[in-house]
Amino acid sequence: MSANNSHSNHQLKLDQTLDTLHGVGPRMLPKLKKLGLVTIEDALYHLPIRYEDRRQLKTINQLRDNQQEVFVGSVLASGETVTTRSRRRIYEVIVGDSSGKISLKWFRYRKPWLQKRFPVGQKAIFIGEIKRFAAIREIHHPDSELLGSGQDLQQLLQSDPLNFGRILPVYALTEGLTQKQARKIWHQLVDENAGHAPSFIPAEIQKKYQLMTIPAALRQVHWPDELVELADLERGQAKARYSLVFDEFFYLELGLALKRAGVQLEEGIAFKFTHKYTIPLNKLLPFKLTDAQRRVLGEIKQDMMAPQPMHRLLQGDVGSGKTIVALMSALIAIENNAQVAVVAPTEILAEQHYRTFSLWLKELGLKTVLLQGNMPVAAKREILQQIAQGEVDLVVGTHAVLQEGVEFHRLGLGIIDEQHRFGVHQRSLLKHKGANPDMLVMTATPIPRTLSMTLYGDLSVSVIDQLPPGRKPVTTKRFSSSQRDKGYQLIKQELQQGRQAYVVYPLVEESEKSDLQAATVAAEDFRQNIFPEYAVGLLHGRMKTAEKDAVMDSFRNGDIQLLVSTTVIEVGVDVPNATVMMIEHADRFGLSQLHQLRGRVGRGADKSYCLLLPSEHYSEDAARRLRVMIETEDGFRIAEEDLEIRGPGDFLGTRQAGLPDFRVASLLKDTRILEAARQEAFEYVIKTDQLNTAEAAPIKNELLRRWGGRLELAAIG
Repeated sequence: MSANNSHSNHQLKLDQTLDTLHGVGPRMLPKLKKLGLVTIEDALYHLPIRYEDRRQLKTINQLRDNQQEVFVGSVLASGETVTTRSRRRIYEVIVGDSSGKISLKWFRYRKPWLQKRFPVGQKAIFIGEIKRFAAIREIHHPDSELLGSGQDLQQLLQSDPLNFGRILPVYALTEGLTQKQARKIWHQLVDENAGHAPSFIPAEIQKKYQLMTIPAALRQVHWPDELVELADLERGQAKARYSLVFDEFFYLELGLALKRAGVQLEEGIAFKFTHKYTIPLNKLLPFKLTDAQRRVLGEIKQDMMAPQPMHRLLQGDVGSGKTIVALMSALIAIENNAQVAVVAPTEILAEQHYRTFSLWLKELGLKTVLLQGNMPVAAKREILQQIAQGEVDLVVGTHAVLQEGVEFHRLGLGIIDEQHRFGVHQRSLLKHKGANPDMLVMTATPIPRTLSMTLYGDLSVSVIDQLPPGRKPVTTKRFSSSQRDKGYQLIKQELQQGRQAYVVYPLVEESEKSDLQAATVAAEDFRQNIFPEYAVGLLHGRMKTAEKDAVMDSFRNGDIQLLVSTTVIEVGVDVPNATVMMIEHADRFGLSQLHQLRGRVGRGADKSYCLLLPSEHYSEDAARRLRVMIETEDGFRIAEEDLEIRGPGDFLGTRQAGLPDFRVASLLKDTRILEAARQEAFEYVIKTDQLNTAEAAPIKNELLRRWGGRLELAAIG
C-alpha cells in the first residue's frame, strides 16, 4: 500500500464520528458535542486539563490542604446539619481512620440517597479537594467508591485499574458526563485510535528534539505511565505534550514559510525611484524624520524595489510617526504611476488619515479621495468611476474599499492600518484588487513576538522604536472617586495655562444609551458647574460625520478647551496642545485601549498627564491593568501584560482576527517551542524546494489538510 493510501485510510478512521465508539450512544453523543467533539480526531486532542495521583492511598493525617487527594476511611457519623447564618441545610458525613478525622459536606443533595450510601461503619475510598477552615478540614461533594462488606481494599483497587493505582487524567466535562464515564470513553478511544494519528515530522528533527511519535505522545498524555513525573505533567512540561506542541507549531510555521516563499516567487511591481514627489515632500515637512523612521523607510524601499510583492508589518508605538512613513511609501508607488489604497478600521481614523494624506498630496498636485460605506449613492458612484479610470492617486477608506465594485486602474500599494482589527481574509481581499500589489500593514498595538510569529509569520517586520524628539513621557495617576476634585484641579491648572484636556467615557457598544448618556450628562455638568469659564465640546460615535468633524476642528483650533468624548478618539487624533486626559471608569477598558488613549496626550513639548478614575468596585484583573499603566509607557511590555491577562483570543479582540485555534499549544507558555519549530519549518521549506521533494510529499499533504483553507495554501496543492 502506498504512503498516500495509508495516510488516507488513517484519516478516514480519524474522521469517523464518535458514535462509532463502543458505549457512545444517542444519549452520550450530544454531551460530547457540547464539548466541541464530533470526530475521533477531535476527541484524541481533547487533552486532560490536569492529573490526579492515585498510585497510593493516603492516611487522613497525610492529606494536603488545597490538593486533590485520595484516601480510605470509615463513616463515623452521618446526617443533616443546619448552618447558623444562612439557615441553609447541609448533609455532613464524618469519616475517620487510625490517624484522624475529616468532614465531608454536600450542599445540594438527595437525603435518602446519602443516608443509604453512607451509614455509620461504611468503608469507602474518597476523592476530593481538601479545604481548611481554621482547624477543621473538609471536602465538598467528594467522589467515592464503596467497599462491599468484607471486601478487601487491594482487590477493589486491582478490579478498577482505570480509576486507581496510577496517575489519572482529569477531563473538562459537561452536564451529565462524569469523570468515570469520560475515562472509560477516552481509554477505549486512545487504545483503538491513537495509532491512526499522523506523525510526519522529519526523522532528523524528531531525533534533534527527542520528539515522541504522535501516537505515542497521545497515549502518554492521556494515560501517563509510571516513568512520567507528576510534576512535569502538572507544569505542562512532559515530553509527550512537548512533542504534540512542536508538531502543531511546526505545521503552522511550514504554512507561513510557504506563504512567504510564495510571496517571493510571485511577480510584483519593481518600483523605481524618481524622487519626483518624495524629495519635495521632505522639504515641505516641518520636522526631520527620526533615525528609526529613516531606517524603516530604507527597509520598505528595498522591498518595493524588488520584483516580488512586499509583505511588511510596520509596528510603532503610539505617536512614533508611522503615518509619515506610510505617506512616503505611498509616494514611491505614485511616482511609478500606480495607485495606493489606505484602509482603516473606523470612520474617524479613515477621516484623520484622509485629512493628513490629502493635505500633503494636494501640495504635490496629487488627488486623494475618501471612500466610506455611508456615502450618498451618486457621490460614491462618481468616486468609484474616478478610481477605476486612474484619476485618483490615493484612496482612503474603511472596509468599504474592500467591497465588490471597487476597482482600481493600477493598484500598486495597499496600506492597512490597525491590522489587529482586520483578519488575514481582509488582507487577501485588498491584495486581489490589483496584480500582486505591495502590502504594508501597520499597527500601533505592539504585538508580542509570539503573536507576530503566528499571525504575521508570512510578513517581514519593521519597528519604529523611537519617539520623535520633544515628546515627553506622560505622568499617569490613579484617583479614587472621592479624589475626583483633585483630578479636576489638575485639569484646571492646565486649562489656565492655555492648554487643552480630554475626558473620556467608555462606550462598550455604540447602541448603549446609558454610556452615551453618561458622556452627554457629564459634558453638560462641565459646562454649567465645573468649568463654566471654558468651552466644552462633546464627541461620540453616533454623531453624523459632519458634526464630528466640526467638533474635532474646533478642538484642534483651540476653540474648545475641554473635549468630553467616548472612545472614538482612541486612535488617530493629534492635538499637540492637549496635555491632560481623564479616563472615567478606567477599569472597563482593556490595557492596549488605555495605552492608545493615553497616546492622545504628550504629543507636544509640554508635560502631560493621564488620570485614571476607576469605578467603585473593580476586579483584580482591572487593578492589574491600572498598575501596569502607572508603572510603564513601554508599549511592548503593556502588550505582553495584556496578552497574559486576557489570553490570545481576547487580546486580538475577535476570532476573525486570524488567530489560529491551537488544540494543544499555548502562545503564552510555549514560546520556546514555537521558536524552535519555526526555525526548523523555515529551513525545511528551503531544503525541500517548497516541499516539492518525494520525502516531503506526506508532510505537504498533511499541511494542506490542516491549514490549506485557513492559510489560503491552495496554490501549493
